[in-house]
Amino acid sequence: PNGAGKSTLLKGIMGELKPLGGSLKLDGLNKRDIAYLPQQIEIDRSFPISVFDCVAMGLWRKIGAWRGLDERGKRDVARALATVGLVDLASRPVGALSGGQFQRVLFARLLLQDASLILLDEPFRAVDTKTIADLIALILHWHGEGRTVLAALHDLDQVRAHFPTTLLIAREVVAWGETHKVLTPANLAKARQLVEAFDEHAEICARDEGEGRQERRPA
Repeated sequence: PNGAGKSTLLKGIMGELKPLGGSLKLDGLNKRDIAYLPQQIEIDRSFPISVFDCVAMGLWRKIGAWRGLDERGKRDVARALATVGLVDLASRPVGALSGGQFQRVLFARLLLQDASLILLDEPFRAVDTKTIADLIALILHWHGEGRTVLAALHDLDQVRAHFPTTLLIAREVVAWGETHKVLTPANLAKARQLVEAFDEHAEICARDEGEGRQERRPA
């Protein structure tokens, strides 16, 4: 459900957020082995960068911050663009793309990162049906290569159709295991109840008297 903590979990795995308790073990992986796709709303698309250059940023860890692309790097970028169907838009500014086109750009950049662990935060939100089908095909290709893909999703039909293992969270772990065993009516009802329930230990929010005093507990 929305507000369950899916994005927080992915950022914790990335190391952007530190856990308040417990520990996080990545079985020997370091940050160079992890690729992360944030939600589009977290990305400033007004920055004047072309589709080609945005995708080329996926090679940053291989070539460094100051080296330019050699011919091999340019071929790698062109190949990634071809994979997501954006060769003809290589010189277009990313700010001029549709939501689906920009998501293809981000997936092309992930291709070049060549990571063992791929984290996707709501990868299909506000994306057209054709793009979703193409991106799911790419995810299944990654899975076939032996890579681990963790995707935060709210569309349960997509989860059931394409993801064999599911972690259902709602501020806490509700269930973990095979998707058909996790996404049961009972587990889904419990998850929604946990997200919608008031936190009895949260601080009370209050407005000033002049606005008409009102007290409520945040969800």
